[in-house]
Amino acid sequence: MAEATVELSSLTLAGDDHVVPFQVEGLDVRGRAVQLGPLLNAILGRHDYPTPVARLLGEAIVLTALIGTSLKFEGRFTVQTKGDGPVDLLVADFSSPESMRAYARFDEDALKSAMAEGRTSPPELLGKGILAFTIDQGHGMQPYQGIVPLDGSSLEDIAGVYFRQSEQIPTKVRLGVAELYDRDADGKPRHNWRAGGVLAQFLPQAPERMRQPDLHGGDGDERAHDQGEDDAWSEARVLVETVDTDELTDPQVGTERLLYRLFHERGVRIYEPQAVFDRCSCSRDKIKGVLEGFTAEEIEASQEDGHIAVTCEFCSTTYRYEVSEFEPA
Repeated sequence: MAEATVELSSLTLAGDDHVVPFQVEGLDVRGRAVQLGPLLNAILGRHDYPTPVARLLGEAIVLTALIGTSLKFEGRFTVQTKGDGPVDLLVADFSSPESMRAYARFDEDALKSAMAEGRTSPPELLGKGILAFTIDQGHGMQPYQGIVPLDGSSLEDIAGVYFRQSEQIPTKVRLGVAELYDRDADGKPRHNWRAGGVLAQFLPQAPERMRQPDLHGGDGDERAHDQGEDDAWSEARVLVETVDTDELTDPQVGTERLLYRLFHERGVRIYEPQAVFDRCSCSRDKIKGVLEGFTAEEIEASQEDGHIAVTCEFCSTTYRYEVSEFEPA
């Protein structure tokens, strides 16, 4: 680990696609920060989504990386939205310790209309619905799922509500996605996606300091409203809110430098970064196992010219099978 009082030039910087855990002892805050480059380019590039959809999925990927890398066990963390907006489904899936995949589904006509009318903010694209956070530990364990309404708020705010409802931890999230244009070694124009995020949580030793005013429709405990917000958390939250998309995505402002800018007056401590990779969990054998559960009628309906082709929605890999592979011996 290294403290921010050390010169940044003496640190081995994490770089892109590495989540950096941090702690600000003076504010009783712990969190994680990340900048995504090649991973995001790979996921968004293979799908060639319209820009508003790519930006929205990019935010979901950052949020998933920030939360998923905190898992202390071999398992899977998934962020999924289902709404009535032009983008009716987002899925970002992290398998510990380091594998990420994601995809989006959208109504092309509805999206075109929304773009023509300038209705491209995340709440407008998602519409009303739900955001689900699912933790699956595997090995026969019952998955845990927390569900938060899509109510016109940003993914940042909805994530904060999730932590407050499910874990009673005050949490502030900042997410940013940007397109960068430059030229390659041959002088040809080049386009890249970048994204970044910070997740900060208030974790004082005295649990009663974490008590926040009830959410709308809460239990009505007036004491919560009277207590207000802890000064340390108020300071940390305001600092995180000052971060903008340019800082989160600027390749010249690395994750460690950003954390130093935010918290150096309070003494920020950073820990070993955790890499994340663009890796899908699909395989020919897994998909074949699913097809083997089909009835003869379903196999017949799925085939074309004696073949069945299945394309993974996450990584766009197409697997082809002979119908004869599924005929009884």
